[in-house]
Amino acid sequence: MRYWWVNQNQTYRHETEGGFLWSPQRNRGGARNPFYDTMEQVRAGHLIFSFCDTKIQAVGVAQGAAQAAVKPNFGSVGDQWDNEGWLVPVEFTQAATPVQPKSFIAELTPHMGVKYAPLQSNGNGNQGVYLTEISAGFAAVLLAKLGISAPTLINPPEPVILAEDDAAEDSLRGRVDIGETHKQQLTLSRRGQGVFRANVRLNENHCRLTGISDPRFLVASHIKPWRDSTDAEKLDGSNGLLLSPHADRLFDRGFISFDDDGMVLRSSQLSDAVWTAWGFSAVTNVGTFKPSQAQYLAYHRAKMVL
Repeated sequence: MRYWWVNQNQTYRHETEGGFLWSPQRNRGGARNPFYDTMEQVRAGHLIFSFCDTKIQAVGVAQGAAQAAVKPNFGSVGDQWDNEGWLVPVEFTQAATPVQPKSFIAELTPHMGVKYAPLQSNGNGNQGVYLTEISAGFAAVLLAKLGISAPTLINPPEPVILAEDDAAEDSLRGRVDIGETHKQQLTLSRRGQGVFRANVRLNENHCRLTGISDPRFLVASHIKPWRDSTDAEKLDGSNGLLLSPHADRLFDRGFISFDDDGMVLRSSQLSDAVWTAWGFSAVTNVGTFKPSQAQYLAYHRAKMVL
C-alpha cells in the first residue's frame, strides 16, 4: 500500500466531484516537475488524502493508474497549465469532519520526510506541491484524526480484484497436476458457468433478494470468492447463490451479506438511497440457508463485508 497527499486548493470541487486527479505532464516551460511525475506512480488501491483550505477534506482510493489525458474543464483556474497531462481515476469519500494538520503537526513531524514533504515544519502547506507521497505512519495519524479505518475505507477497486482473479487463473492454467477438462471447469466457474452453475442450481432456484427465477437473468455467484477457494470449493454448489445482477454486485463487493437464518446484513457503506432505489427496502430476511452453505457465509461475513 502507498499513500499520497494532494493539494487541491484550486481544483478541489472539480476533482473530487469528477472522481479524478489531473496534472500537466510538465511545467509550462517544458521542465519536469517532481509533483507531476508522481502521478505515474499511482496504482489502483493507493490511498490519497485531499488537502484544501488548510484541511484534509476527503480521502480517495485510486481506481487505476495514470493515463495521458487532455486538461479537463477547470475554467479559468487552469489557464496557466499545459493541455497535455496525466489523469488518475479516484473514488473520493468526503470527511465527516475535516481536520487541520497544523493543529497536530507535532504528531505528524516524526513521520514526515524533508524532501517533497507536503507541510512545512510549522504546519503550513508547502507551496508548489501537487501530489507527493507520504509514509504509512503519516497516513495512520491522518486516518486516526479523521476517524476512518483504512480497511473499512478501502473497498478494493475493480482493477485490483480483476488483477487478483487474473493472476489466480493464470496460475491455474499453468498447473500440471490436473487435466485440461478439470482446468476448463475451474476456469468456467470463475464466470459462474459450467459445472459450478449446475451445482448451484441444485441448491438455489431463484434470487433470494428479488425473487426472480428465470435463469437467463441470474448470476451464479461464489459466496467465498473464486480466487480464495480451493479446487473443490470452486465447483461446490453450496459455495454459490443465484442472484440478480444488481444484487450480485452488492454481495460480491461486500455491501451485503447474510446470517445463517437469512437475515440481511448491510454494510454501513451501503446507503439507504441505493438500497431503496434498487427495490430492496422491504427485504429483511431471504430464508434459511443450508448447513453446507453456512461455512461459506461465515467466510463472507468475516472477510468480505465492508
